[in-house]
Amino acid sequence: MRVTTHPLPLDDRRQAMYDAVVARLDCDRMQRLLVDLVDIHSPTGAEREISEFTALHLAEQVGIDAHYMPISEATGNVYGVVPGSGTGANLLLYCPIDTHIEPERDVPAVGPGLRADMVPQARVEDGLVIGLGASNPKVMVAGLVEVVHAIKDAGIELLGDLSIGFAGGGMPWLNSQRDHVGMSTGIYQLLMRGLYPDYCLLLKPRPGVYPEEPGMAWIRVSVRGTFGYAGITRGTPGFRSSIVPAATVIEEIEAWLPQYTERNTAGTILPEAWIAAVRSGDPDKPAFPSATTEIFLDLRINPRTSPAEVRAQFAEFIEGLRHRHRDIEVDWDMYGSLPGGMTDYDNWIIQSAQRGWEQVSGEPYTETPYQAGQTDGAMIRRLGIPTARVGYPWPPASAPAELNEGLGGMGVASVEDVMQGVRAIAYAVIDTLTRTRAELGLADTVPSLDGGLVP
Repeated sequence: MRVTTHPLPLDDRRQAMYDAVVARLDCDRMQRLLVDLVDIHSPTGAEREISEFTALHLAEQVGIDAHYMPISEATGNVYGVVPGSGTGANLLLYCPIDTHIEPERDVPAVGPGLRADMVPQARVEDGLVIGLGASNPKVMVAGLVEVVHAIKDAGIELLGDLSIGFAGGGMPWLNSQRDHVGMSTGIYQLLMRGLYPDYCLLLKPRPGVYPEEPGMAWIRVSVRGTFGYAGITRGTPGFRSSIVPAATVIEEIEAWLPQYTERNTAGTILPEAWIAAVRSGDPDKPAFPSATTEIFLDLRINPRTSPAEVRAQFAEFIEGLRHRHRDIEVDWDMYGSLPGGMTDYDNWIIQSAQRGWEQVSGEPYTETPYQAGQTDGAMIRRLGIPTARVGYPWPPASAPAELNEGLGGMGVASVEDVMQGVRAIAYAVIDTLTRTRAELGLADTVPSLDGGLVP
């Protein structure tokens, strides 16, 4: 999408500050922290160890006031702050800290075996760090810590508070084995416990500065049949499969999903949708075909569309399916939903991040790519906090081809690549926190639900 970046060059004093910070960004230091983070397994709902480690690292190695904030025995968040003089904004640097794979339970869903990028054990090869979550979220954590570290090392005096936070429960799943943690439960807890900034900067994969995030609708379609037995003669009245007609329903859904995406594409969001799981019967009892086959799918939601509207669109599709296939009994429900969120494209933090992108790339920032990747940014924006998502090249161009197949463990990171996003974020920090609240337009304003400001 074509965008406009409003020019506001750093003056000589701020440029000198930014140059001092960039000079102190240390790739080796960032990589060492990344390796330590990858070596700590942190699946959704079990982030306590990595969160405690990160809080201690911020306090002892970076030298800022930082704390572990427990949610339960198994999970908690991290919060730290570099205080300003009190006349500026509060800017939060944020990313989630949990990973999406549990090696001991996710084969064969992730493949016939575990690749190097799917295990929580870091390997450093040819400038790459390989291991579960190395590129998302572990290098994001390391990158934001490096920004704060460099600002501290440079002795920059800020007017506003520089906050840094990492939360569990960020991955798009609800872990039924751990109190249903997930789908942004951690960031909600973090923001409800005293940390409510004026602005937020997210670091995530894929180049660009993103002013909006999609939401999610999780839908379960149930195809009904009868409970059967393998010894029943095929065609016997009163017995019908749920599995065979489910194949027809899957094909119908798969044909409809691109229509859903096209219908709901707007702004920078291209809301993709996929069938993700099919469940039927018990493999320990193959003699007894199941009376129900369930099909699970994720529909990404444009922030201009509510989950209720998505529900209505899917209901319309199901009615058409029933009309075309009167012999198939099907029902459905939406068992998970999270609305998308957006920030006004002219909001200060979006514009500042775009100017940071220009500073780093040396080129005008004029276009933001479409994307459908969900992040905690949707929740943050929905809570009224203007947020800019800053990306970096991913996957690394030098990554082995076999590790780039599918999503994998999001486990191949190039610190050099990520440093592009880190430098842009450092620019926005200097640009934002060296100005008074009045200069930023924050005086006598309150946040609005769309992430803008209301007098």
